[in-house]
Amino acid sequence: MSSTANAVTVAGSAATSPAKLGRWQFWGRLMVVPYLLVFVVFVLYPVCYGLWLARHPQSYVHLAEDPIFFRSVINTIIFLVVAINVKMLVALVLSGFFVQSRWWIKILAGIFILPWAVPSIPTILSVRFMLNPEWGVINTTIFRLTGLDGPNWLNDPTLALCFAMLMHIWKSLPFWTLILVAGRLAIPGEQYEAASVDGASSWQKFRFISWPALRTLYVTSLILSMIWTLGDFNSVYLLTGGGPADLTHVLATLGIRYLRLDQVDLSMASIVVAMPLVLPLVYFMMKRLSK
Repeated sequence: MSSTANAVTVAGSAATSPAKLGRWQFWGRLMVVPYLLVFVVFVLYPVCYGLWLARHPQSYVHLAEDPIFFRSVINTIIFLVVAINVKMLVALVLSGFFVQSRWWIKILAGIFILPWAVPSIPTILSVRFMLNPEWGVINTTIFRLTGLDGPNWLNDPTLALCFAMLMHIWKSLPFWTLILVAGRLAIPGEQYEAASVDGASSWQKFRFISWPALRTLYVTSLILSMIWTLGDFNSVYLLTGGGPADLTHVLATLGIRYLRLDQVDLSMASIVVAMPLVLPLVYFMMKRLSK
């Protein structure tokens, strides 16, 4: 009797499941519609419209004839190579410090995360005010201590680009440090205890325990950081405005320069030119995540 009842129950549930599944599918698709509309209106349409504006080959010819474009490409490469590597190496070192469980280190970690937590616009504009050659805090302090006028920090292209990279590193360093701290916390403590018993030094513990466990996370974070840095608009534009003389522009800010000159086709073309840099990074990123 029990087996017959179970068979009837299974048959009844199988008979009713398509209707229930159909209702769930209907409501599920209905809930997805708003997100699809947002994606189409704010992502798909702007991208397609931008590609349509940048479809003329003559736009890329004019872009190549602009010396500011090549300077922006060089600045972008310098920004990527220097800022990302310095940021990730410092984050790797600091993660070994903040992973400790002492109470005062936890307080320092709370203070350390503030640059990443506060909004970017007022923070960067505050730094720009500090670097003002006439009434900025830095030059005012230099004058009070030495009686000499401080340099015009943002009027030199090299100094201005360096400060933009420092701004980017300072703003995003806490985030990547926390990511690597989480990776270190996932390493079993017994491995470090066994290494201490064997007389391993701190460098040997890092080389044979920490780094093999963090290597995949570090490389993945490095690629993701490169993708985000390519689109970092605030660090350069809010601090230097692309100046002096448009010599600190990167590809993320170059489009605004052309928009100000009422050259929309060149603005879109400058964004499309950055895609060969972004797409391989996205491909390698998804490939690593799939593993």
